[in-house]
Amino acid sequence: MSKKYFGTDGIRGRVGEYPITPDFMLKLGWAAGMAFRKMGACKVLVGKDTRISGYMFESALEAGLTSAGADVMLLGPMPTPAIAYLTRTFQAQAGIVISASHNPHDDNGIKFFSGQGTKLPDDIELMIEELLDTPMTVVESSKIGKVSRINDASGRYIEFCKGSVPTGTSFSGLKIVVDCAHGATYKVAPSVFRELGADVVVLSAQPNGLNINHNCGSTHTEALQAAVLAEQADLGIAFDGDGDRVLMVDHTGTVVDGDELLFIIARDLHGRGKLKGGVVGTLMSNLGLELALADLDIPFVRANVGDRYVISELLERDWVIGGENSGHIVCFDHTTTGDAIIAALQVLMALKARNEGLAQSRQALRKCPQVLINVRFGGGVNPLEHAQVKQASERVTEAMAGRGRVLLRKSGTEPLVRVMVEGEDEVQVRGYAEELAKLVTEVSA
Repeated sequence: MSKKYFGTDGIRGRVGEYPITPDFMLKLGWAAGMAFRKMGACKVLVGKDTRISGYMFESALEAGLTSAGADVMLLGPMPTPAIAYLTRTFQAQAGIVISASHNPHDDNGIKFFSGQGTKLPDDIELMIEELLDTPMTVVESSKIGKVSRINDASGRYIEFCKGSVPTGTSFSGLKIVVDCAHGATYKVAPSVFRELGADVVVLSAQPNGLNINHNCGSTHTEALQAAVLAEQADLGIAFDGDGDRVLMVDHTGTVVDGDELLFIIARDLHGRGKLKGGVVGTLMSNLGLELALADLDIPFVRANVGDRYVISELLERDWVIGGENSGHIVCFDHTTTGDAIIAALQVLMALKARNEGLAQSRQALRKCPQVLINVRFGGGVNPLEHAQVKQASERVTEAMAGRGRVLLRKSGTEPLVRVMVEGEDEVQVRGYAEELAKLVTEVSA
């Protein structure tokens, strides 16, 4: 069955536009509470990022959940992976995150975690959607859920993050700049790195409800790059608004993306004999990552774009590490979902083990030139099914003789076809990309 509301990462949209409205959130809370109660006594954790609409949706979800007889434990502003962790430790039936991740403040959304801290299974999402289409009822007064607040949530999560590195680990002598995107990591991230001995300079940690992800964080690294140079820091760390993505900046001010961070972690695990299986990337992972891992005899597979698909592939193969070039990195040997703070700590551990700086450590991965062109098309025939487009794509792939690749895919959120070509020769790659984009435009006219 196709889903009406749930996408690849929960329900997301513009605040005030259906379904990101208070009345829908009330009904969603009720439907979720009813679905979780079918599994027995029901306790649900609710956390959020720092965007202003979080207060409104938190109240609506709380009312809906309790009206279905679910007990609610409020966490306040916390990183998304923290909610996954705390859902497990409090033995709750589910966790709910109110966040639109790296989007601006006028977007918001809802993500669910199962009691195991993993993505909600499809059958539960479908059950919630079915309940959304039924009349809302309220349990009898004596069975209405109770609400409490977890006051030590931040401290619990800080200790969990610190526990992902060996006892006694110290980053003393390391100067880092941490950009919290005015988001959910603004309290916990600086504390984690400081408590492990690093000299920490903090950026974008004054959330006002409206400034989340605004010219800061992993989607806008310019301020972090400038601060790393001005502070003469060893490196910079950029989180997104909900704390599940991380990018870094080396001491020269150069951005280090998710592919490079994934490689640094995987190479370290491999060197210590702790890499179980191989590495999962996505269709957008740079070919250079695949080639660098191959040089180390590390298997590599590509999943569809989206952390849900990376996690699914890891589970199916029983591997421990995967991620996206956007900085969403999953370390299954430490947690159940993408966790930016834990991923950053694993990178720092790898640098410490090799006694290398970030700029030096990333050099073993030579990224291939990658050209991405977005082509807008109407709502008619899918240009990717057009015979001329298929033939041209096959011809270009063959011409690059295994040292490059072509990826044509439709956007999941906009009427766009994304034309991506990568290979070893930048001029050749750009020429092929422009040729394919022109063809897609022509057949879409």
